[in-house]
Amino acid sequence: MPVKTIFSWNTLLSAFAKQGMIAQAFDVFNKIPNRDSVSWTTMIVGYNQMGCFENGIRVFAEMIKDGVEPTEYTITSVLASCAAIEALGIGRKVHSFAVKLGLSSSYVTVANSLLNMYAKSGDPMMTTVVFDRMKFKNTSSWNVMISLHMQSGQVDLARTLFDQMSEQDLVMWNAMIAGYKQHGYDVEAINIFSNMRRHSQLWPDKFTLASALSACANLEKLGLGKEIHAHIIRTKFDTSGPVGNALISMYAKSGAVETAQKLVEQSGISHLDVIAFTSLLDGYVKLGNINPARRIFDSLRYRDVVAWTAMIVGYVQNGLNNDAFELFRLMIRDGPKPNSYTLAALLSASSSLASLIHGKQIHASAIRTDKASSVSVNNALITMYARAGSINGASQVFKLIKGNRDTVSWTSMIMAQAQHGLGEEALELFEMMLSAGIKPDHITYVGVLSACTHVGLVEQGWRYYNLMKDFHKIEPSLSHYACMIDLLGRAGLLQHAYDFIEKMPIEPDVIVWGSLLSSCKTYKNVELGKVAAERLLHIDPDNSGAYSALANLYSACGRWDDTAKIRKSMKYGGVKKEQGISWLQIKNKIHVFGVEDALHPQKGDIYKMMAKIWEEIKKMGFVPDTESVLHDLEEEVKEQILRHHSEKLAIAFGLISTPENTTLRIMKNLRVCNDCHSAIKYISKLSHREIIVRDATRFHHFKDGLCSCRDYW
Repeated sequence: MPVKTIFSWNTLLSAFAKQGMIAQAFDVFNKIPNRDSVSWTTMIVGYNQMGCFENGIRVFAEMIKDGVEPTEYTITSVLASCAAIEALGIGRKVHSFAVKLGLSSSYVTVANSLLNMYAKSGDPMMTTVVFDRMKFKNTSSWNVMISLHMQSGQVDLARTLFDQMSEQDLVMWNAMIAGYKQHGYDVEAINIFSNMRRHSQLWPDKFTLASALSACANLEKLGLGKEIHAHIIRTKFDTSGPVGNALISMYAKSGAVETAQKLVEQSGISHLDVIAFTSLLDGYVKLGNINPARRIFDSLRYRDVVAWTAMIVGYVQNGLNNDAFELFRLMIRDGPKPNSYTLAALLSASSSLASLIHGKQIHASAIRTDKASSVSVNNALITMYARAGSINGASQVFKLIKGNRDTVSWTSMIMAQAQHGLGEEALELFEMMLSAGIKPDHITYVGVLSACTHVGLVEQGWRYYNLMKDFHKIEPSLSHYACMIDLLGRAGLLQHAYDFIEKMPIEPDVIVWGSLLSSCKTYKNVELGKVAAERLLHIDPDNSGAYSALANLYSACGRWDDTAKIRKSMKYGGVKKEQGISWLQIKNKIHVFGVEDALHPQKGDIYKMMAKIWEEIKKMGFVPDTESVLHDLEEEVKEQILRHHSEKLAIAFGLISTPENTTLRIMKNLRVCNDCHSAIKYISKLSHREIIVRDATRFHHFKDGLCSCRDYW
């Protein structure tokens, strides 16, 4: 071979570098006798292509040390290395070096590389300085600035720069569409896309189409999404990647789940990404059909924590809590490590089931996976413990996050204390929240007003209601109005409650009128009760609760003929009364009981235990409240019905199924009756047990013959 020149050496070096044969390239580089700037730059570019950006920077440092002056190509290459790994400090040194050599102002490519480096390394101020000092700007310069403003959420600045351009390239259009979409400006993203189609000769690429389809999905604009799909079909655009997934998401979110499913079948599940899957899942959840989503989930090639969490959340939203827990167990065994969203979703399921056992298992999992410090997980834990009847558990979690509480944390604890009848404690906690400078929201005030309701603090309730409106400027919602009606009604201020309803600026709903009707039954106000029932039934003609409450009101007042008329109208109207049921969990199994329940396999032992308890508590002074039986029957028959109420049967089963001193946690779908409330106080004293009952409105903690509600419920 003839004598090797620097040109021939560099040609050989470049060949190896371009092929990704970096070891061979480095070997050649070391053999070059007099390396010039091309040699050094080729090695930097080679390392960059291999993703070895630190090596590229190291080569540049050795080049300077070797006394070889870099060219504009060297500077742009090493600035690309710095941008890739966000090496801002080194990038600044390269910038200084470029200024000394006079390269930063003489070459647009160098200035653009500086823009890119500062933008990607998180220094927007220096990016703007470089841009403003540039003598010459090309399209790339403007693209960097527009992308920078979009990434930092300064969409108006990005739009101003965009509009200043006499001609926009595809990168610029894509930056605007994607930027608007990412920051929730979906309408603007669609408008920009439409402008591009009308006023530009450019053809959209996969980034354009994916962003536009995503905006359509968020806005549920099925018509426009179909137009884009038609364009994709006409141009035979490749739909195997992001465009195909964006199409699936668009159809699924816009209510065309079947079309989305067909696209999945055509393209194959292996190409489905997590965003498209979660969109499909959400579509199936809305339809109440979770099984197709599970089949897709099982077929996914790559299931990350987002996919697992989405599937678990889908089960929870569909009320399939047991399936959610089963999938979580599978995730722990075979899947990725759960994140805080996974655990929060499962804690929500535990709250719905009021399952302390499940909830404690999730809490343990949070500790094992280092998610116990997550605010969202701790907030969900507070709610879970409270709904499962463990106010102490909720309090312990709240104390542990003393330095990391947000509005939801305070609100969850206030709600928990209110539900458990700790009204004064809830209000004290609310005052601490205000002192800590935490601003309450509308849900916080629902908890505060509920706390006042459960302990009969009428004056304080009014004070907090006015504080909410006048100081915190929170407009009352139906939930707040319902709390005030409940507060006044429970205190016997029925006319005040009715007058308050009449002055409401929004139309009262079923809950508002139902609350007044319930209070009318308690205080035997037939006339006002009839008004409340009529207004309630006008809103919801098939509301069984209204019929039952009115019938019970007549029964409580001894108006049996009127009671019979109501029950007859229910029968002819096909309105079925909601049956009272109670349940408890023993060894991971839920046991459900109804009135006079004869289905439980241990019914003989349960009834025998209940008969024994009944006799014992009567000896202790318990007197059955036969007025709680709202039927015209003999006293003996009434007493038998009372003895076999669902919560009493559940307690009897709990006593024969658990060790002594075990706390019993009973859940009930309706409000506990007067007789059961009185009987359970005696049973708690007889059995030396704490019995926690959650009814439709609150928790009752029975212990040593007393109840936490102080007989005000």
